[in-house]
Amino acid sequence: MLVDSEGLGNDVFAETLAIYGHQISSNESKSRFRGMKLATCLEVLELETGIALPESFETDLRARMSSVFQDQLRPVEGALRLVESLQIPFCVASSGPRKKIEENLQTTNLYPHFVGKIFSGYEVKSWKPDPGLFLSAAKHFGIAPRDCIVVEDSYVGVSAGIAADMTVLALNAAVDSQSVAAASKVFASLDEIHDFFVSENLSRD
Repeated sequence: MLVDSEGLGNDVFAETLAIYGHQISSNESKSRFRGMKLATCLEVLELETGIALPESFETDLRARMSSVFQDQLRPVEGALRLVESLQIPFCVASSGPRKKIEENLQTTNLYPHFVGKIFSGYEVKSWKPDPGLFLSAAKHFGIAPRDCIVVEDSYVGVSAGIAADMTVLALNAAVDSQSVAAASKVFASLDEIHDFFVSENLSRD
């Protein structure tokens, strides 16, 4: 949601899978697996194709992604403005490993705003759509789930927020009818979310 990694990440994912005989386009990967735990994605593909992947696949894939992200990753438009304007406690809660989250935030110059505010599904042992990751973050800040707002751009993320009994704002969810139907509100951009927060006195203009 903060960094524009989906397109780049799925390009690398599709290219790396092709080396081992899995044929899937970047767009299909993005549509089917957005926001999901990587191991779950790989299990689904192996079951569908019968093609086993080597134990080193995840390590190799993450190394490839890290290299591409360092060169090409950019923040989502409006991300820095939104983060700098917030007047409430905030964090990033991602299904990805902490190393990846930190590298992405550092590459896009967002990391200083999230020191001590990063929650990884690999550390909590909970991956979206399970609500455990969000509930862990809420507990850390001492805030009741019903008083939390989740900003998400995937169906599994929206589902996790709803399961956690949190208000869910869906970003760019028009491409995902499930997210549109499930989210509390739908926005086309982070700038729109910023304006909404300003109207609710949660962010400064």
